[in-house]
Amino acid sequence: METSILIGLITPQQPEEKTREYLDELAFLAETSSIEPIKRFVQRLETPNSNTYIGEGKLQEIKLWLADHPVDVVIFDDELSPRQLRNIEKVLGVRIMDRTILILEIFLQRAQTSYAKTQVEMAHLQYMLPRLTRMWTHLDRQRGGGTTSRGMGETQIEADKRIIKSRIALLKEELSKIDRQMFTQRQNRGKMVRVALVGYTNVGKSTLMNLLSKSEVFAENKLFATLDTTVRKVTIDNLPFLLSDTVGFIRKLPHNLIESFKSTLDEVREADLLIHVVDISHPNFEEQYEVVCQTLKEISPEDKPCILVFNKIDAFTYTPKDPDDLTPIKRENISLEELERTWMSKMQENCIFISAKDKENIEQLKEMMYQKIKEIHIQRYPYNDFLFQKYDE
Repeated sequence: METSILIGLITPQQPEEKTREYLDELAFLAETSSIEPIKRFVQRLETPNSNTYIGEGKLQEIKLWLADHPVDVVIFDDELSPRQLRNIEKVLGVRIMDRTILILEIFLQRAQTSYAKTQVEMAHLQYMLPRLTRMWTHLDRQRGGGTTSRGMGETQIEADKRIIKSRIALLKEELSKIDRQMFTQRQNRGKMVRVALVGYTNVGKSTLMNLLSKSEVFAENKLFATLDTTVRKVTIDNLPFLLSDTVGFIRKLPHNLIESFKSTLDEVREADLLIHVVDISHPNFEEQYEVVCQTLKEISPEDKPCILVFNKIDAFTYTPKDPDDLTPIKRENISLEELERTWMSKMQENCIFISAKDKENIEQLKEMMYQKIKEIHIQRYPYNDFLFQKYDE
C-alpha cells in the first residue's frame, strides 16, 4: 500500500472543526484507494495561495519533513489549479493529488460496466486536459531557437491536447448514444411507480436495496461501492414498483463527474418517490443530509415525495452530558430517542429509524413505502382504487 500525507486549510469560510472533518473524509477516500495516510498538515489562511495553495513557509516545512519521512503521494483537500499543481510539484518533488483526482481514481477503480467506465474516463480526461503542461516539462530544454516560435515541447503538448479533445468528443458521442438507449429503456418500463434510493456515499443504500429487493447488489464499507445504477422490480403486498440504487453523493463532488453521470442522476430526476438514506451513526450526519438535499435541488428542482430513512441505529453512540456541565450541548450529547422525536416531528410521518444490518424496523419501512406508492399509483390509475380497498379490507 502507498503512503501519503494530507493537507488542508482553515479559512474564515471553513473553520478548524470543519477542516478536520473534511480531512477525516479525505483519509477515508485515500484508504478506499489503497493509500495509507500517515500524517496531516493544516494551515490557517484568509484564502488559498493562488500559486501554491498553502503558504511558502508551510510548503518548505513539508519539504523538510518529507526529507526525513518519504511518502509516495501528497494529497490536498481541494482541487488544485494547474499552476498550483505545477509549483507544488517543483518544490516537493513527489506525486501530488487533490481531492478531485483522488475521487476520479476511485471511480476508475470501481467502474464495472462499459457505461460507467466511459463516464469516468471522460471526467478524468476533462480534468487532465488543462493540466497537461506539467507532464511535459522535461521537453522544455528541447525548444528550438532562432526564429522558431514553437519548440518541440510545445508541439508535443498541443498534439496531446488534440488527442484528448478528440477522445472526449468520441466519449461524449458514445455517452449520448447510451443515454438515448437508457432513456428508451426507462420509457419501456411502463408506468410502474419508480422509487430511487439516494443519500451520501457509504450510508447503506446497497444493503437496504438487497433487503427490499431480495437481490445481491454489491455492498461494502467503502466510499462509492456503487457506481452503476441498479434497478430491480420489487413487490410489497402485491404492489409492484421499480427500485433503483444510485451513486452516493459526497462533499466537493467534482463537477465533471456530476455531468458525466447524468444518466445515473436521471433515475433520480424521473423517480416518483425518493428514499433518502442517512447514516445516523455518523457524527456529521446533519451536514451529509444537507449536502444531499442541496445536490437533489440542483438535479431536480421540483419537490418529490420523500421518505427520510435514518440507517445504522445499531452503530449509534452518544455521551450523556454531565448535569454540572454548563457548556452548550453538542451533537454527541444527544440520545437516539431525542433525535427520533426531533426528526419525526419535523418530517411528520415521512421519517423512520432503521438498521439495515440487523433488519430492525424494515417491516415498518415497507409499510410506509407501500402507503406512499399506493397514493402515487391511485393518482396515476384512479380506476384501480377498488383493488386497494379490497386488499386493505
